[in-house]
Amino acid sequence: MKKLLISLLCLCTLGAHADEGMWTLYNLPTAVYEQMKQYGFQLPAEQLYQSDRAVKNAVVNFGGFCSGVVVSPDGLVFTNHHCGFDAIRRHSTVEHDYMLNGFYAKRYEDELPNEDLFVSFMIEQKDVTDSIMSQLKGVQWSQQGAVVDSIENAWQKAVRQQDSTLRVELKPFYEGNKYYLTTYRDFNDVRLVFTVPKSMGKYGGETDNWMWPRQTCDYSVFRIYANPKTNGPANYSKDNVPYHPQSWAPVSLQGYKPGDFAMIMGYPGSTSRYLSSYGIQERRDAINAPRIQVREVKQGVMWRRMQSAESIRIMYETKYAHSSNYWKNSIGMNKCIDSIGLIGQKQQYEARIRQWQDSTGYLKDKLNFDTLQSLYQKRMALTRIRTIFRETFYSFDDQLTTRAWRSNLGMKVEGPADKPKKQYIKFDDNTKEWDEATDCELLAALIRNYRLQVDSNYLPDFYQTIDRQFHGDVAAYVKTLYRKSMLMKSGKPIYINKKSYDKDLGVRYGLSISEVFAKIKADLQQYSAAIAQQEQWLCAAVLRMEQDMPNYSDANFTMRMTYGQIGEYTLGGRPSGYYTTARSLYEKMQQADKNVEYFAEPVMHQLMAAKDFGRYADPLTKTLQLCFLSNNDITGGNSGSPIFNGKGELLGLAFDGNWDSLASDIFFDRQLARTINVDVRYMLYLMEHWGHADRLIKEINAR
Repeated sequence: MKKLLISLLCLCTLGAHADEGMWTLYNLPTAVYEQMKQYGFQLPAEQLYQSDRAVKNAVVNFGGFCSGVVVSPDGLVFTNHHCGFDAIRRHSTVEHDYMLNGFYAKRYEDELPNEDLFVSFMIEQKDVTDSIMSQLKGVQWSQQGAVVDSIENAWQKAVRQQDSTLRVELKPFYEGNKYYLTTYRDFNDVRLVFTVPKSMGKYGGETDNWMWPRQTCDYSVFRIYANPKTNGPANYSKDNVPYHPQSWAPVSLQGYKPGDFAMIMGYPGSTSRYLSSYGIQERRDAINAPRIQVREVKQGVMWRRMQSAESIRIMYETKYAHSSNYWKNSIGMNKCIDSIGLIGQKQQYEARIRQWQDSTGYLKDKLNFDTLQSLYQKRMALTRIRTIFRETFYSFDDQLTTRAWRSNLGMKVEGPADKPKKQYIKFDDNTKEWDEATDCELLAALIRNYRLQVDSNYLPDFYQTIDRQFHGDVAAYVKTLYRKSMLMKSGKPIYINKKSYDKDLGVRYGLSISEVFAKIKADLQQYSAAIAQQEQWLCAAVLRMEQDMPNYSDANFTMRMTYGQIGEYTLGGRPSGYYTTARSLYEKMQQADKNVEYFAEPVMHQLMAAKDFGRYADPLTKTLQLCFLSNNDITGGNSGSPIFNGKGELLGLAFDGNWDSLASDIFFDRQLARTINVDVRYMLYLMEHWGHADRLIKEINAR
């Protein structure tokens, strides 16, 4: 089979193939579709994007941070367990711990609504580059974002006048060399229907995160609800009814074998494949490395406190999981960058671009590699400080800091128009979502660590307060913030025009971190606009130099399609295998006395030890297959993305990548990069035999 080579950001000798790529669907290159057919895709091209029953119509943006897929005529949605994790946590109490014990709504009336959770369907996408570029002509780089936002707002208003259920997003592609407008329809009433216990949905915990082999049953089930009269979007109401989509994904029980076609659709969050070698070095040393350091501090506190009480575990488990996920990702990415010599490889590739540029004169007097290198060198230390600041004070891990930021935003006005108006802020009572002792210990640890990591020029003023008023006792300072600051009042207006407001310790804390954040941003701006412009020109040079080849844009949380095949990889001469079995999970469960993350309830031991898995057994292996590998190209945001076979039938959900290719956000290594997917048969087996969710099994109608 002739391979279609795509040499984005890598030397030809690096061997990037056609199954690299996060492709937009409305303008899918013909060459890519032809390669998909050679791999085993059986549907006509219009079945991807254009027709009423196109595969893309079943794929959703889940909550603005994950992906999902509609699998029934009554709006049932599959996504990952870790995507539904916070919704599950919010419904959990010590008495009814759905996170720990799982949940199944036996009736529609029992399905649980979720505040602020939504799903979005992509309606269409189109290239609006010419229109945008004409309006950006002559606009300084630093002002272009504001211009694009104003254009988006105007188009949004026009779309809403035609159809109030639609919204649009205007985003740059190819590092700002193109702009696409995407139209969505949002559904805001999304309810929790089913979840397995955390022991299965997060099986293996951080031990197995980003690792293969894997046995995690990483899925949860939600349902979209709609206006009963229009079958369209509606805010939550007890009168809403299950949404009836025009099409949904058929679920297959037929399985897969090595070499079978595999296609994933979803919303990959962010990649940087066009990034220069200097940008990669900054990513390694000034973003990943300090992120690792700060998150180790915060995770140490959270983990210790979570072990002290079940109520605290419920409160902080989502925060811990969110933090630890990209802590480990950053460790793995840096390891991969160094192990494959990625910076050196990119430097060699850039030397080729220089030679091509010299011979063609393309972007002469604009793209300058020496200038780009110098700018990154000057920005490096500032980027590191920004990372430490954001990880410390801008990750919203503790309640006081969260409220301190909010105190600078969203002021409300009280009083009639003919009288002086009072501005105030008001915080909802969310005391069930955080623990004071844990928050205090966490914030104190972060404040101490920040001081050790950054230059004194970027220390907020509150450090002087700690030294003068609290004699350097950070714990005492933080405890006073929580006990005495008016920001910790809940349910009552806090008037900002009172003299006591500006003197409040918490308010002053918020102002001091805001001032430092503004200083960091201002200091970065003197380099960032010029760097972004150079990176845009670098991408333009790549596209021009390789204009005879199809090129995809970096991920930006818009719908993408990636295709490939089912299969293992080889590392150090050892094949990985391409699937795991119930027996492998049963054997791992026996190690729970040595590793608590391998614990599972006794019923799960019984289910995995079964002799007969019925219709969920694989036709070839005659056993229950749990997770499997494909060489699809994914990143964060693809969690919950459906993986389809060549007929457009659902095989499972993507939920992770493998440790050996964690640099894939900046370089796709086809030899090692694999997507880890949970098998839909594993999902349905637990739904039926653990949850006894017969009505859902019937609704899904898998074959």
